[in-house]
Amino acid sequence: MADCVNTDATVNTDEHVAYKVALKNQKRHDRVNHSKYEYARHNPDGTVSHVNTCESFFSLLKRGVFGAWHCVSREHLPKYASEFEYRWNTRHDSDGQRMVNFVPMIEGKRLYYHQPAN
Repeated sequence: MADCVNTDATVNTDEHVAYKVALKNQKRHDRVNHSKYEYARHNPDGTVSHVNTCESFFSLLKRGVFGAWHCVSREHLPKYASEFEYRWNTRHDSDGQRMVNFVPMIEGKRLYYHQPAN
């Protein structure tokens, strides 16, 4: 876990027992208790603890894997996640606006699965 998440970061999870051990070195670990119908909590310091956004993002990613690709290798998972990060971050944009933003990102680039010999 330490290679993915800074120990000073606040991590929000549900009450699953596996998180307790994995996040024991975190400076702050906030948990919401779904079994008690707690889905968001306003903390005394003004922050809000919830996992609603990550659950929505994961749902989008999961639908892409099951619906389009059916199988994703560990090697290419970051590429798939980046694509869905873009989709998530532009979810309120129209298709036309998303295209206007996207085209400059690929202009003048060729993408190869394998680098050509010459």
